[in-house]
Amino acid sequence: MWRLALRTLKFRRTSFVATFLAMFLGAAIVIGCGGLMETGVRMAAAPQRLSEAPVVVTGEQTHDSSALTERHRIDAGLAGEVARADGVRAAVPDVSFPATVLKDGKPLTEKSASYGHGWASARLTPYTLAAGRSPVTGGEAVLDAGLARRAGARPGSSVDIVVQGTARPFRVSGIAEQRGAHNPDAAVFFTDDRARALAGGRIDSVAVLPEPGTSAAAVADAVRAEVGDRAEVLTGERRGLAELPGTLSSRRTVVILSAVFGSSVVLIVMFGVASTLGLSLQQRAREMALLRAVGSTPKQLRRMILTETAVLSVTSVLLALAPGYAIGRLLFKVLTSSGVVAPAITYHAGPLPMAVGAAVTVLAAAGATRFAGRRAARTEPVAALAESTAASRWFSLPRLLLALFFLANGIGLAIATATVMEDGPTLASTAGPASVLFCVGLALLAPGLTKAMVALLRPPVRALSGLSGQLALRNAATAHVRMAGAVAPIVLLIGIATGTLYMQSTENHVSRTSYDANILADYVLDSTTGGFAPGVVATVRATPGVAAASEFVTSRGFVDRPGGPADADLRGVSAEGVRQSLDLPVVAGSLDGLRGDTVALSEKKAREYGVRVGDRLPLHLGDGTPLRPTVVALYTDNPKQQYLTLPAATLAPHTGDGLPHQILVRAARGTGTEVHDRLAALAARVPGTELDDSSSLAGRNNQIQQILVSANYTIVAMIVGYAAITVVNTLVSVTRKRRAEFGLQRLTGATRAQVIGMLTVEGVLIGVVATVLGTLASATTIVPYSLVKSGSYLPSGSLGIYLAIVGGSLLLVFGATLLPSWRGMRSPAVDTVKAA
Repeated sequence: MWRLALRTLKFRRTSFVATFLAMFLGAAIVIGCGGLMETGVRMAAAPQRLSEAPVVVTGEQTHDSSALTERHRIDAGLAGEVARADGVRAAVPDVSFPATVLKDGKPLTEKSASYGHGWASARLTPYTLAAGRSPVTGGEAVLDAGLARRAGARPGSSVDIVVQGTARPFRVSGIAEQRGAHNPDAAVFFTDDRARALAGGRIDSVAVLPEPGTSAAAVADAVRAEVGDRAEVLTGERRGLAELPGTLSSRRTVVILSAVFGSSVVLIVMFGVASTLGLSLQQRAREMALLRAVGSTPKQLRRMILTETAVLSVTSVLLALAPGYAIGRLLFKVLTSSGVVAPAITYHAGPLPMAVGAAVTVLAAAGATRFAGRRAARTEPVAALAESTAASRWFSLPRLLLALFFLANGIGLAIATATVMEDGPTLASTAGPASVLFCVGLALLAPGLTKAMVALLRPPVRALSGLSGQLALRNAATAHVRMAGAVAPIVLLIGIATGTLYMQSTENHVSRTSYDANILADYVLDSTTGGFAPGVVATVRATPGVAAASEFVTSRGFVDRPGGPADADLRGVSAEGVRQSLDLPVVAGSLDGLRGDTVALSEKKAREYGVRVGDRLPLHLGDGTPLRPTVVALYTDNPKQQYLTLPAATLAPHTGDGLPHQILVRAARGTGTEVHDRLAALAARVPGTELDDSSSLAGRNNQIQQILVSANYTIVAMIVGYAAITVVNTLVSVTRKRRAEFGLQRLTGATRAQVIGMLTVEGVLIGVVATVLGTLASATTIVPYSLVKSGSYLPSGSLGIYLAIVGGSLLLVFGATLLPSWRGMRSPAVDTVKAA
């Protein structure tokens, strides 16, 4: 049987190309998504500044299993406790804070930011002195060699450095150079005491150096026993997370993204492989009948088909391993370039995603072989004389039940999206797969749906297309199963592309318009040196022509509830200017009370959390700090901007830089451009300050909202590309199989133009049927998503998106049918019939 299967593959190479491509590309895409999933689950980063320390102690990076978005600093006294653990040679405290070197009153432009540290941590990179000496007093600093070169500084000279929002003079005591290229950020070193004071008295982490001959694992265990649950002990490739606060918060995004698209890809690959293999077996019905006629049993034929499939699937999986890894790296690069994941995160694609990709491909092929091969193996010898009749059989109870299963799940997800899910980052995780499931269900019923729709289209086709249309309708009536094989992958292509692209365009529109309406300020001052000192906002308010000014801070935290913490967007503002800067119509209490440990929130959030004015709301801020602020105001709900409002002075110290980065400014009426000129002059006096209008703030928010856009489009492009290849494979395979039919038509008097015309009408029929079904499938994603986002049944976005999708699909149809047919008809008709 192996010999027969291999000879079949050898002499029918062309007929197996489509099946092989479907398996190969499907396995590669699944392996790529699997690698992305593994990367998100492991979420590891190689150390950079702390590369010389095999063990790193840092603040807990989660709160009740939810990842913190800001750095959780630890007590400086913890370093002494770590130093007492068995096997510890040295415990080096480390701090990191913005420290911007100025030249001529302006920040040095660097590709990356510059940060201040204590000199004791310099050996961890390692940094070594290239000139001068280490800092001794609080007014001295050691500069990274790159910074010193740009600043024109040398030992003994003086430079201005912005720390805590204020420019201060420091004497350069030395110049330091890295050995190797571990740290991409420029560094400024102070004395350890001064660095700790500038960082607020707490430390970021403790780098642990073991005694000679002591293993890192043993030291890590001893340190864990010493610190308990007050800190987290990192080893190996996870040490880099201590330098990347908030990185773990991206794990959820990466895992959800890879899971949603990975599951969609698995369904699509299984469908693509099964449909392509099933079509190949259908086209071999005459061959199967002849084998039965010479004495082969159904069991032998099933074994032959299974062997062929095994050879193809194993070969395609082995060849897909390297491309699958490359696809995963590409997806990861898209995520890092769009800011979803820090570039320092390590990409992982181990044996597990490889095994999953292989299993999906092999199982899809085995399933197709079982269903399609079973029917082919049972073909009676007489079927060789009645192939057209056999080709019309498609309906079976298992097929119907499977189709109803996919349709019901697609509709169920659509209903859940519209009625159960709230507007948030997980909304797309139910809306997106709905159209995929519905597409698969429609594809399984495609023969019956195609036959019914062709019957409805018969009158207009007859009236408009003449003889070519008559031939096309006759073919569609007698070979609706063959036509459905071409319709099904196009339904998948149109349904997924339309649903996903309009879902994204709706998200973009709603985010942009709702944020624009919420911002009342005219201008925004933006700090590029780590934030504004507390007195800057008062200076802005005192500027002639300024009606109000408010500091502006953004972060994420958690509201503590009995069922577990709930994610919450946090914004910090100044009570003196918030009413003129943000549109927050108050319905209870007053925003003037936003001072100290207080909070204001929307009516809807207040009902959700069970609080009212005067109650305390249990929170954990982005760095894990617990807070019980008093509710001082409730404002009307904006479903697209659901955030909690706190005083900027309360929220900012618990963010990465500890200071507000923006100041919102409302100009007095009738001031014209004068206030802009005065604010520009003020910005010039505060180093690293940029002035822009408020639309820039909305633009930055839009960038945050669209942070997954490039990743979404990349993955959708891969899925649509795979579906397009499946379309082309199917149509080319079907067209090549019909060469004898075209030859007979030409021998009976039909011209080449009439045959091409017939194929054109068939292509139009395929396109119309697929467009209707694909549009219906996409509605299961678009309609519920739009209802939740904007309250409308119709999505936001240009009609050109839909026209481009449909137009591209029609081009694939005509290109994959007319071109092979035209090339095939260059041979004499008699030779074409003989070759069949």
